[in-house]
Amino acid sequence: MRLRTSVSTACAAFILSCPAFAQEAPLLKEPALRAHLSFLADDLLEGRGTGQRGGDLTVRYLETQAAAIGLQPMPGGGYRQPVPIVGTRLVSGEVSFDTGGKRIAPKLGQEIVFGTGSGKTDVAFDAPLLFVGYGVSAPEEKWDDYKGQDVKGKILVMMVNDPQPTVEEPNRFAGKAYTWYGRWLYKFEEAVRQGAAGALLIHTTPSASYGWSVPANSFSHERFRLASPGNGVEGWLQEDTARQLFAAAGFDLDTLRAQAERRDFRPVDLKTKVSVQMKSAVRQVEQFNVVGVVPGSDPKLKDQAVVYSAHWDHFGIDEKLGSEGDHVFNGAIDNATGTAALLAMAAEAVRKPARRTQVFLWPAAEEQGLLGSAAYVANPVVPLAKTAADLNLDSLNFVGRTRDIGVPGAERSSLYDTAAVVAKKMGLTLAPTIPDMSGAYFRADHFNFAKAGVPAFNVGSAVFSGDGHFTFEHDQAHASATMVGFKKDYHQVSDEYRPEWDLSGMLQQAQFTLNLGYAVANAPAMPTWKKGDPFGSVKR
Repeated sequence: MRLRTSVSTACAAFILSCPAFAQEAPLLKEPALRAHLSFLADDLLEGRGTGQRGGDLTVRYLETQAAAIGLQPMPGGGYRQPVPIVGTRLVSGEVSFDTGGKRIAPKLGQEIVFGTGSGKTDVAFDAPLLFVGYGVSAPEEKWDDYKGQDVKGKILVMMVNDPQPTVEEPNRFAGKAYTWYGRWLYKFEEAVRQGAAGALLIHTTPSASYGWSVPANSFSHERFRLASPGNGVEGWLQEDTARQLFAAAGFDLDTLRAQAERRDFRPVDLKTKVSVQMKSAVRQVEQFNVVGVVPGSDPKLKDQAVVYSAHWDHFGIDEKLGSEGDHVFNGAIDNATGTAALLAMAAEAVRKPARRTQVFLWPAAEEQGLLGSAAYVANPVVPLAKTAADLNLDSLNFVGRTRDIGVPGAERSSLYDTAAVVAKKMGLTLAPTIPDMSGAYFRADHFNFAKAGVPAFNVGSAVFSGDGHFTFEHDQAHASATMVGFKKDYHQVSDEYRPEWDLSGMLQQAQFTLNLGYAVANAPAMPTWKKGDPFGSVKR
């Protein structure tokens, strides 16, 4: 394996050293990056919220800058790509369970959280409850929790995370690492594909990798989704509540969990009627991706493209916090940094086109479930079959220059070998690849590209690359502590721009991304997935 990697890296180095393919990316400058960052994170943009005035202002700023930079509009004209979404906020409701002669009505917010993905203001129905283990259908793992059972009209209750490794199969579902099948979003999507009436996930902090407050906060606000059919009800159950419910139905939760770790598991009818009643405020919202293009210079390769992406949205203004005090979620690190970096990168790319076309994409509604990038993948400017890669920037390094760069997920494709060559030219090494224990690869916009078959990853994220796994050029202890300390600001109103930030590391990260993009854009062949990677077989 080590010999194969070194040979592959050597080949990548040879290709990049050939005069025909050695065109270097232009150099970025900090003033432009800082200016964009400070403006995008300002209170004036009101936290760039989905469906809020601040989001509209952000789109207007980005399309104006795209035009001023000299990016070409999309075919047909304009820089705005519509993203029709539905916003739903629960006004009132109850989900109750009748089983074993008992009626259990969990307390909303404390024991259960739920909403509807149906797009309807009034939802009321009764349905049987079915335990489907992990709720996974994964042919490449020879795993199917549904076993062909008709689940239409039923509410599914399932566990979060993946089937766990065993002594006999230590590498099933990536071993201890998280896979896409473990994510809550996959669970809800699969319930829709199976035709279920809804889905409830059993929450534990170890399996979800976050506490109950995360789903509780999410479901207490307006939730957004693409304008397509969804679950009649979807939500989360506290573990103790699920245990009580299963016991009332005559089942032991831990026993069923153990059964669900086996391939021969079959869905279990819990002999329970679920009654759902909800009133929701529903609105149709048209958000926009912003897309600009630098056409390729090579007559044969210009119909292929490299995409650079960075989501522009954050959480906007939270009126629940009241008018006093700070109620603006500025999202300076997440993700005014990536948005600003892409503007700085685009301005230089226009001056020096690569052989392949370069697409600069600012997706909307990432914080609402990667909605903007999903909309782009469904309607790309360049066909996905001709899209070489997506390099995503989300939550950049605001601490200082490093001696290494994180490329989590690049190891899934030949992008890793190209990244190693690019890093070496910059005097950098690649940060060690660590197991993805929280499903980070599936939590940023690049994943929609990967799911569609395009090699993609999130470049060197301060949040998603393992926090303290960077080697900083100066004062390692202080720099690592500062980066780890950002956790208290993540998705909080305290994520604000600070003029004293050293942006040299951010500039370095953006430069690496642009250099990597040029290496891919100028190479004779497009990147390829590593053999056996599950996303390598996805149809484009």
